[in-house]
Amino acid sequence: MDIKAFFTVNYGMYIVSSHYNKKFNGQIVNTVFQVTSEPPKFAICINKKNLTYEMIKKSKVFTISTLSRNATMKFIGLFGFKSGRDINKFKDLKYKTGKTNAPIVLENSISYFECELESSCDAGTHVIFIGKVIDAKIISEGEPMTYDYYYKIIKGVTPKNAPTYLIKSKPKKKEE
Repeated sequence: MDIKAFFTVNYGMYIVSSHYNKKFNGQIVNTVFQVTSEPPKFAICINKKNLTYEMIKKSKVFTISTLSRNATMKFIGLFGFKSGRDINKFKDLKYKTGKTNAPIVLENSISYFECELESSCDAGTHVIFIGKVIDAKIISEGEPMTYDYYYKIIKGVTPKNAPTYLIKSKPKKKEE
């Protein structure tokens, strides 16, 4: 199988956040898509091992912040390669809480969506959550970051818990 084919599927880069028990958490995701327009609903895909998964499951709410193409690797790393179990990702961050009381990341974001959980689908290691959009706003002008830009231009890597993580196969040995 040519795993390079998987990199031709187009994705955006987002921060999905939630809250539970007066704590906030968020993570980088690239699997976000609109599933209906009336009423507007979004689907997201979250690894079951992640703290954000636990918070969405308990609070029944989540936010989606669309990352700007100008977001730095340091910023992306905060949400993509560090666990909210170990650090407070929102400590020095520009954010606000919205109608759901879930955190909305304003820093390095161009828009956001607040969602109330309506359903979920178990996908093995991940869960697909579907939420009804109850608020949405443009934060700033700019281009959204795509996974293609992240991977090819700023040379980002995919964390092991991401739905798009692929184990590179070992090269086959030549038969003698």
